[in-house]
Amino acid sequence: MAAVAVAAPAGGPPAGAALVVDGTAEQGGVIRGTVPDGTATLRIDGTDVPFAADGSFILGFGRDAGPQARLVATRADGSESVRLLTVASRRWSVQSLPTLSRSTPPTEVFRVRREGELAQIAAARARRVPGDGWRGRFDWPVTGRISGVFGSQRIYAGEPGAVHAGVDIARPTGTVVRAPADGMVVLAAASPFTLEGRLLIVDHGAGMNSAFLHLSRIDVVDGQRVRRGQLLGAIGTTGRSTGPHLHWAVMVRDQRVDPARLAGPMSVEPPAKLPG
Repeated sequence: MAAVAVAAPAGGPPAGAALVVDGTAEQGGVIRGTVPDGTATLRIDGTDVPFAADGSFILGFGRDAGPQARLVATRADGSESVRLLTVASRRWSVQSLPTLSRSTPPTEVFRVRREGELAQIAAARARRVPGDGWRGRFDWPVTGRISGVFGSQRIYAGEPGAVHAGVDIARPTGTVVRAPADGMVVLAAASPFTLEGRLLIVDHGAGMNSAFLHLSRIDVVDGQRVRRGQLLGAIGTTGRSTGPHLHWAVMVRDQRVDPARLAGPMSVEPPAKLPG
């Protein structure tokens, strides 16, 4: 994809040191870019964006991102390079179920347990570990039938249900799951969570992470470095699941993005199973 550069202001750095953005911004999508030489801070709509020593950065746009975003690189001398990003909208699968109500309210026991699980997930995603996995290509962690798409939602008797924040790939229990990109394990659940089941989270650097839900087994440990294509575990149906599948979710800092946009078209191969 072509790079789009914003010309440096008069008296600023040379044209070759402008704010550069690669790709097209869209809901659920990811773009990368490079800040101008001498940049002290980078912000999008007022929120800080980290960038690497070479000036590279990554941005994610959530399902409901607005039509425009303002990206500002500020140099140490106070001069700015500004890029107004147009965020393309997408159509989402929304199913209305007017005769069905949402599930019954959770019990107190569930709420207490869930609070602890959510704290573990938040702590894992808040970790900032060095790594360059976010820079490279992302592969599908497993191939198969797509049984759930990013951004889909059900409306129960007029009440919106939760937005599906990842992509589901249906495969038999025991099918191998591999790392889509380099990273470090920041959460390997010791026991199944109530909803996610056996949960694994891998940080790819720059605040970007992948979560793998409903696993039957996890074959890596917290703090372990993994390489793209490395064995992580196997598909299962643990937690709240109606059948064996992998739910793969990706976040770029606080934005949930579409894994299918990262991995691209899928080339389906016969399922591989772990021995035993």
